[in-house]
Amino acid sequence: MSKGLYIAAMEPNSGKSLVVLGVVEMLSSRVQNLGFFRPIVQGDPKVDSHIQLIRGRYPLGLPAEQLFGVRHDEARRAVADGNEDRLLKRILGRFRDIQRQCDFVVCEGTDFGGLANAFEFDFNAQLANHLGCPVLIVTNGHGRGEAEVVDWARATRQEFQELDCTIAATIVNRVNAADVDAIEQRLRDGWPFEDPAFVVPEDDVLAKPTLGEIARDLQAQCLYEGVEGLARVVHDYKVAAMHVPQFLEYLSEGTLVITPSDRADVLLASLMAFYSEAFPQIAGIVLTGERAPDDSVRRLVDGLRRLPIPIIRVASDTFATAMRISAVPAVIGADNPRKIATALGMFEAHVDSQRLERRIEVVRSARVTPLMFEYDLIERAKRQRQHIVLPEGNDERILRAAEILLRRQVVDLTLLGAEDDVRQHIAGLGLELAEAQVIDPAQSPWHADFATELVELRKHKGLTEDQAQDLVHDATYFGTMMVHKQLADGMVSGATHTTANTIRPAFQIIRARPGISVVSSVFLMCLKDRVLVYGDCAVIPRPTAEQLADIAVSSAHTARMFGIEPRVAMLSYSTGASGYGSDVDKVRQATQLVRERMPDLIVDGPIQYDAAVDPKVAQKKLPDSNVAGRATVFVFPDLNTGNNTYKAVQRTSGAVAIGPVIQGLSKPINDLSRGCTVTDIVNTIAITAIQAQA
Repeated sequence: MSKGLYIAAMEPNSGKSLVVLGVVEMLSSRVQNLGFFRPIVQGDPKVDSHIQLIRGRYPLGLPAEQLFGVRHDEARRAVADGNEDRLLKRILGRFRDIQRQCDFVVCEGTDFGGLANAFEFDFNAQLANHLGCPVLIVTNGHGRGEAEVVDWARATRQEFQELDCTIAATIVNRVNAADVDAIEQRLRDGWPFEDPAFVVPEDDVLAKPTLGEIARDLQAQCLYEGVEGLARVVHDYKVAAMHVPQFLEYLSEGTLVITPSDRADVLLASLMAFYSEAFPQIAGIVLTGERAPDDSVRRLVDGLRRLPIPIIRVASDTFATAMRISAVPAVIGADNPRKIATALGMFEAHVDSQRLERRIEVVRSARVTPLMFEYDLIERAKRQRQHIVLPEGNDERILRAAEILLRRQVVDLTLLGAEDDVRQHIAGLGLELAEAQVIDPAQSPWHADFATELVELRKHKGLTEDQAQDLVHDATYFGTMMVHKQLADGMVSGATHTTANTIRPAFQIIRARPGISVVSSVFLMCLKDRVLVYGDCAVIPRPTAEQLADIAVSSAHTARMFGIEPRVAMLSYSTGASGYGSDVDKVRQATQLVRERMPDLIVDGPIQYDAAVDPKVAQKKLPDSNVAGRATVFVFPDLNTGNNTYKAVQRTSGAVAIGPVIQGLSKPINDLSRGCTVTDIVNTIAITAIQAQA
């Protein structure tokens, strides 16, 4: 059984990075100790964009200096001196060092960056054979017609086969999107091999460089970063050497304007064009030449609030700058989550990962790392796409998370807020959220119906029509009503609202599931090698015995929902029959209630945390328990204990805490921390979608 995979192309600019990223993402959920290797790097491995991308996203546990074979200069000298065998042996030795430390290694073949193409092709094939790795072939469909793409893929595969390579699969990349179906049909009809071929279309976000990549390549000075920084994709560039009226006619979406630093008229016209709805939105401005912009112009630009687009400056002249920009390659950078999400979305949408996995025969690990768990969340959410409403449609983190989720086709989304404001905010950040529905609660035709329904739900509390009208103007109440009326499957809020603002409408409108008397919460605690469930750490301050039993039942249900076998520890300061007092008695009573309600559930208590989690302690304190030392679900006796414990574990062990996940509601509503990151939001929305599926 192979312990590695060799990803190889036959020519440059094949989009190999997309395939590498997709494969590593796929394997990261299945392999505990995953390795990555590049046979040849251009320079310092610490700044190699490919190594940075993989190390920045995945916890490989190895320094950059170990993830490559040789530097490009050393390889070139070896080829020139006829020492190819020596070069190959050196790379093999470096690869074996990594292979001994890892369960599986993804090897990214060379980039055709200066060595002879024929040598590189043979070199990649030989290296794959010596490593005993199957080859995942990447062919380039850019600029080729349907028949040429298919013929090229077939010929490339045959060449690798003639060099005795074991072929895992072929990925035909960068194909014209309009030709994908036709090419897939041609491959189905005329692919004479048992290994599969997958077709991935071109995407402009991946095919074009960002302004940050251009700025780094040109070693430019950044005068203004703009709202989105330098992450904007540059679709085209224009040299502004004519008068403003004529220059404006040449602007297109995503244009990078190149102009001398003394052309204040072009600079100011470009900024005005961005704000104008009558013109496309440019990506940024490059000022050229030795002379800096005049002080008065700098003061004018400095005085603009939230300058929308970046402005960078180089000392070279306009023509030389344009030539250098035209040669800047597009890369998937570790610092560009938008490109990463786009690449993963393309790979996951067009490559059958299960079929590919069978071809490379990956050994699955029984351990679950945080990355594995987060990957599984996304995969499970995608299986049955749900519709999630986000009341905080103007929050930047929400919008960035929304783009990632839509690009990866995880969920359908509705953003709440004044549509013009939300769309303007999206445009200002340079995001693409055309697939997201935007609803203004104040202008929605559902408003009156929601208010009437809310009066009916809350009339026993004396709610009036006028009060209901005011409440439904609130985005959180509006979003909750969307879930109640089955116009959305779930809701996520809390990036700017308090926990109370998020869950109060849920308590009033959605209410608890039948058989559950109390709504509670859990945190999914992703430790180094497993995932534990902690409840309740966010909602109920001082639960009764009956409420503790409900929390235990709901937490066990949540654990199963996310693939965790529930073994429930009812926590206390005492283990078994060793202690006494009202607090211990409450936990003992709650444990008995859980056993009566769910006879098949593995539960024990009262039990101390150390006895629940540590097998050695468990053997001493509770040797006959089937929970002690093996607990996966921890029910804390009160909010004070639970909240402090989860934060202590999170901060001292480096665990990833996902939550709070609200449980016990009839339909899923989840709360975010106001300090949440984009990743937190993505995970919480995926969790909400999985709850909705269940």
